[in-house]
Amino acid sequence: MSQYIVARLRVEHRPDALGIQNASPRLSWCIEGDGAASQRAYEVRMTRADSSIEVARIERPEQILVRWPFAALNSREAVTVDVRVELTDGTVTSWSPSLTIEAGLLDASDWKAQFISPSLTAGHDAPRPAALMRTEFRSDDHVIKARLYATAHGIYSMTLNGVPVGDQELTPGWTSYGHRLRYQVYDVTQLIAVGDNAIGAQLADGWYRGRLGFHGGVWDNYGTHVALLAQLEFETADGTRSVVPITERWRFAPGPVLAAGLYDGETFDARLEPSGWDRAGFDDSGWQVPHLVEAPSQTARLEASVSPPVRVVEVLAPVTIQPASPGRVRVDFGQNIAGRLAIRVRGEAGHTVRLHHAEVLEHGELAVRPLRTAPSVDSYTLRGDPQGESWTPTFSIHGFRYAELENWPGTIGRDDVQALVMHTDMERTGWFDSSSPLLDRLHENVVWSMRGNFVDLPTDCPQRDERLGWTGDIQVFAPAATFLYDCAGLLDNWLQDLAAEQSADGHVPNFVPWIACGFPVESSAAWGDAATIVPWVLYERTGDAEVLQRQYISMARWVDHLAAMADGGLIRSGFQLGDWLDPAAPSDSPADGVTDKYLVANAYLVRSARIVAETARILGNLNDEARYRELATQTENAFRSEYVTSEGRLSNETVTSISLALTFDLLQVPADRAHAGERLAGLVAEGGYRVQTGFVGTPIVCDALVAAGAVDTAYRLLLEEACPSWLYPVTMGATTIWERWDSMLPDGSINPGEMTSFNHYAFGAVADFMHRVVAGLAPASLGYRTIRIAPKPGKVLRHASARLRTPYGVAESRWKRRDNDFTLDILIPIGTSAEIVLPDAGATVHHLEAGSHRLTCSLQDSASANRPTCSTELTAPNSP
Repeated sequence: MSQYIVARLRVEHRPDALGIQNASPRLSWCIEGDGAASQRAYEVRMTRADSSIEVARIERPEQILVRWPFAALNSREAVTVDVRVELTDGTVTSWSPSLTIEAGLLDASDWKAQFISPSLTAGHDAPRPAALMRTEFRSDDHVIKARLYATAHGIYSMTLNGVPVGDQELTPGWTSYGHRLRYQVYDVTQLIAVGDNAIGAQLADGWYRGRLGFHGGVWDNYGTHVALLAQLEFETADGTRSVVPITERWRFAPGPVLAAGLYDGETFDARLEPSGWDRAGFDDSGWQVPHLVEAPSQTARLEASVSPPVRVVEVLAPVTIQPASPGRVRVDFGQNIAGRLAIRVRGEAGHTVRLHHAEVLEHGELAVRPLRTAPSVDSYTLRGDPQGESWTPTFSIHGFRYAELENWPGTIGRDDVQALVMHTDMERTGWFDSSSPLLDRLHENVVWSMRGNFVDLPTDCPQRDERLGWTGDIQVFAPAATFLYDCAGLLDNWLQDLAAEQSADGHVPNFVPWIACGFPVESSAAWGDAATIVPWVLYERTGDAEVLQRQYISMARWVDHLAAMADGGLIRSGFQLGDWLDPAAPSDSPADGVTDKYLVANAYLVRSARIVAETARILGNLNDEARYRELATQTENAFRSEYVTSEGRLSNETVTSISLALTFDLLQVPADRAHAGERLAGLVAEGGYRVQTGFVGTPIVCDALVAAGAVDTAYRLLLEEACPSWLYPVTMGATTIWERWDSMLPDGSINPGEMTSFNHYAFGAVADFMHRVVAGLAPASLGYRTIRIAPKPGKVLRHASARLRTPYGVAESRWKRRDNDFTLDILIPIGTSAEIVLPDAGATVHHLEAGSHRLTCSLQDSASANRPTCSTELTAPNSP
């Protein structure tokens, strides 16, 4: 009999279940085994703290985000759940490994502590110091369960009896603080001793009141004072649970962090750190009493995070260490990252080492001009420990590959400096491989750019004085992002801020959270369309309809906003970013590309109206469905009347405009589509197969070519190495995706434009094409319940593959060709099925169930009169 197990039991989109905010959390699991049976029914067993057990049996095949079958959890309540399933072949699995789920503080009344604020201020035009804060408490009995609930206006780090309470970084992260503030939950049971205990905290400006944005940035965006909120609760062996009264006992003092800014870096003087300050018994009689701040208002919700935290996820050793300019040592880590340095140094007390960061070198020196006004310099002054001392910043993060260590005492070895890679601790889910080393490196660069820019929210870049949640970037990149990593929690969190900051008339800021730092406040199509497209991508890739339910008002308001801008059925005026960074645009005016901005805006209006109409249908809002379908149809008709000539040609005929018309299905007459496809292929060829598109056209041009039947043209464009192209930066040694196609010129100098980043993921959106079309792995129904495998191999690559951990398990498409012989190996996880279309001259769809399969066919010239042969070979199914 086949053997199956239930694996990867999880809750919502979280990697853990400590301190969840949802009292009725949804569960998901995978089924692994050596057969092809699927789930018929499942049982969920819940064990409460008092050892009572409830079992719910549900006769349904769903195994992803299934409804909580028990009574809602109470605040702080912890239960253990496990699952077993009955399959269609009669097999009943054993119970899965258990998952402990613990609710957070679900009601505002659960918070007994108050915000406390130190009065450390050092002006408003320079990085300010971080405060040390401490409090003590006593436990007279053995603690069997203890939780610390904490958040801040600013960035905080905490210890209990000198031990860090967790490994999270940059807490509590960046949200729209006027609307939402996330708190963290720490299990500190093992850190509390019988007797006296101490809590230590450090508190710095962070995003709350630190410098944010370009053109010099703004200070105190959310408030003028940082503050900490910490509530400690524990249960003792006698069964007593109590909220420890620590609020009134807090004290604060200046500490060793003399200045800390996300852009500027951190200045740390180790001589100023009091020994034992975060341990019990320390004399804090000279420390000051912080101010009590009123409990958080109802307008700024306190809520547990739906996203994983930021962590140090990888440590890189130096590739090279060599002398640089006088007094400096240059370190190359071989990879552009977002993170920090960790150093180990020995020297005299008072000796200061400065750490300089940059992404690239120019003329043999650190290229700091692209950082604009972000110095990105950390400074450490030694305490003089003869055994040596180790340090890494706490309150800053940098984008860099290279570092120069200024004034390093003595010699430096490979173990004395490391690069700490930091980003939201997402699970990697997607991989790609091909016969082209350059294409594989391009894909790896996409991965690294996502890692560098998914630091709590999706940003544009991690290095300069910006680092903002640009809507247009994630709008085009969301399909690639959701394949590469499980980023549903991070994007869900960010979308809640988008909705919170959206105006009543539907205006969506061009970046979220919004900072008034000089960029136009008017919204732009393709940017604001993140309000509709990102939720829709999450729905398609995860099957989570709740994201549509939660975001629907925001989605509809955005489309209403666009429609209100229309004159005669079309948007004809107003602020638009258009095909941003079209390579034909002037370097100092990246919005002035060759494609009509209003054509772009109207194409997106059609697409978003269609998405909202379909969302309304899914949610059962039939009146809205009819209204938005009519809006989409009217705009589509007006689009054709305005932009399509009587001969069936686009009046503004560019690679981007044609790609929009084809991929957004704006040309209904078959002859018009055919002509557009021919013209697109012609324009690409006339351009020497170099990229002629910006943010809007680049993610879709290869898809448009394939839709037009020009598969080999798409490959020539994708694999072109001359600038501008996707592979040009790879040939120049790039390890991430560049903001501009020519961020670095062929002679090694940097593009003279003010806006030049070497870590921007937007142009990496082509990775989605590589997954779906080159390797051929895509969702055919929600959440990959049905998988479509339809590779388009072209004539250049000899093999390609994509591997994806779907919500149901691992799926894989792996093909290779030898002359005209084509072999496709696929893996389909249990609980799903697949539609397979081989790249022969026919269009036969093969329907296969879970397991490992091999399909082969003979590829022939499409002009040949001979029909290609195709066969299917079913091998023994493997466990996903």
